[in-house]
Amino acid sequence: MTTKEFEIHFKRLYLPLGMYALRLVDDADVAEDLEQDAFMKAWLYVENGGEIQNFASFMYRTVRNLCLTYLRDKHVVLDESFIPDVGEEEIDTSFRDARIWKAIDNLPEKCREVFLMSKRDGMTNEEIAEELGISIKTVKNQMTKAFGRLREALSDGHKPFFLPFL
Repeated sequence: MTTKEFEIHFKRLYLPLGMYALRLVDDADVAEDLEQDAFMKAWLYVENGGEIQNFASFMYRTVRNLCLTYLRDKHVVLDESFIPDVGEEEIDTSFRDARIWKAIDNLPEKCREVFLMSKRDGMTNEEIAEELGISIKTVKNQMTKAFGRLREALSDGHKPFFLPFL
């Protein structure tokens, strides 16, 4: 595998792997550290002559194993069924989550702020309006704008989408 090929895999898998790790360890900073460790392990393996047949599968297994080790080191009691073997469903879910967060990141700043306060933080329209010093009508307009843009960004043609974390 060339450096360029590795870079292509890195760019394609970075956000989905991060979403996968985040679901397992429930800490964004730890998830990112573990993901970076996984890429470093893969790079060293390849650099030392190792051959990886299915890079995505290799990376998901590596991230899963690093997450399990992290959780065990934190003395989290795990039932092995808590973190199943990596399969198509886990990979698809992480790619879906990455698409959702990328679409949210692409919302206009105020729109994104209102949307996240509502959906991520569970705040009411009234609480958001008070905290941001805007009217409830503005909050509702920003939410309508956010949903419209997310629907547009996440729909494949005419297929409906849903936001699983909402």
